[in-house]
Amino acid sequence: MADKSENAAEGTTEVSMMKAEVFLDENYRPAEDEPFMNERQLEYFKRKLLAWRAELLDESRHTIEGLQDGTRNIPDISDRASEETDRALELRTRDRQRKLVTKIDAALRRIDEGEYGYCEVTGEPISLKRLDARPIATMTLEAQERHERREKVHRDD
Repeated sequence: MADKSENAAEGTTEVSMMKAEVFLDENYRPAEDEPFMNERQLEYFKRKLLAWRAELLDESRHTIEGLQDGTRNIPDISDRASEETDRALELRTRDRQRKLVTKIDAALRRIDEGEYGYCEVTGEPISLKRLDARPIATMTLEAQERHERREKVHRDD
């Protein structure tokens, strides 16, 4: 009996551990003929987002190490300018990836909150094809296109 009360006190931990144990075949792909955002689909997208995030963070670590190791005195002004241009490009790329990690974290939060896969504008399900191609998507394709058209009109003003 003590075990049950201890488990009840740890209910949230148990639930999150159970979600992590969802079995996914390595060839699994979400399909339109299964219930939308079922446990398997959520687990698929969660794993995809976590792998993408880990890859981006690993690349960032390598960049930082490279920048720290790469500080050297290059006497030729052309070579120095070329290296500085390469570094600036690398830093811009890492900045874009940093913003991407923030979007990945937001998508992971939406999974935990049960809001993942639904358009933030219309509330409609986002197509599985779109989510598979861009797992951080927050809008259906139609809502995204409307948003971009409005953005373009206001940018031209």
